[in-house]
Amino acid sequence: MTFIKTTEQASNYNNLEKMSVNEIVHAINKEDQTVPLAVEKALPQIELLLTNVVTKLKEGGRLFYMGAGTSGRLGILDASECPPTFGVSHDVVIGIIAGGDHAIRKAVENAEDSTTQGWLDLEAYHITEKDVVIGIAASGTTPYVISALEQCNKHNIITGCITCNNNSPLAHTAQFPVEVIVGPEFLTGSSRMKAGTAQKLVLNMITTTTMIQLGKVKGNKMVDMQLSNDKLVKRAITMIMEELNISETEAASLLETHKNVRDSITHGRQ
Repeated sequence: MTFIKTTEQASNYNNLEKMSVNEIVHAINKEDQTVPLAVEKALPQIELLLTNVVTKLKEGGRLFYMGAGTSGRLGILDASECPPTFGVSHDVVIGIIAGGDHAIRKAVENAEDSTTQGWLDLEAYHITEKDVVIGIAASGTTPYVISALEQCNKHNIITGCITCNNNSPLAHTAQFPVEVIVGPEFLTGSSRMKAGTAQKLVLNMITTTTMIQLGKVKGNKMVDMQLSNDKLVKRAITMIMEELNISETEAASLLETHKNVRDSITHGRQ
C-alpha cells in the first residue's frame, strides 16, 4: 500500500503572513475542529490497543510511551499525570523521549535518528513480556521509535503506536497501530498542531480508560488522587461529603485521619 505523508503536505491556507490575527485564529480553530472527528474514526483501533494494555497492567505490567520531539513530550506529560490523578506509582506508566530528559525542554540534535538507542532506553527499565510499549510519532517514520518496537516484537513484548499518517512504517511495525489521519497542518509540516492535539486526545483515552478498568475511579470520582494542594483537598472533602451525605466538618475529619478519599469513604460507611 502507498505511504503518503499527509502531515507534511502543503497547508490549505497560503500567505499566512498577510492574514490578520482574526483570520489566523479562526482558520486554526476551523482546522482544529476536524481533529476529534479523525480520532472518532480510529476508535476501533484504540479499543483494540486498550484491551491489551488493560490486560497487561492488570497482570502487573507497565505501560511505556516512546517518542521524539513533540510526540515524546506528550507521552511524558500523560505518564507524569497518572500518579497525582490516580494515585499509582511512577513506574506504572513511563514516558521515554529520544535524547533523554534534556530533550523535554530543548531539542537534541539527531536523537530521533538512532536505530539502537530506543531499545537501550527500554532495557534500562528491565522491560519484560509483562509490559506494553506504545510508540508515538506523527510522521510514523521516526527511527528511534520504530527500531525500539522492532526489538520489542522480537522479545514478545506487546507493541502499539499512535501516528497521523496512513500505512506508515511505524504502523506496520506495531502490533496494534492507531492511525489518526488529521491531514495537512495549518502551518505546513508543524505536527505539534493538529497531529499533536490528536495524539493528546488518544493518550487521554488510553490512561483514563486503563485506570478506570484498574479500579482507580469510583462513580465518576478520582478517589485515589494525591492531595498535593489546597484545591485538591477541597475537592476531596466535597467528594466525601457527597458520597456519605455528611457535613464538611465530618468529611474534613475523615480525610485528615485517612489521608485519601477512598479510605475516608470506606471507613465513613462502617
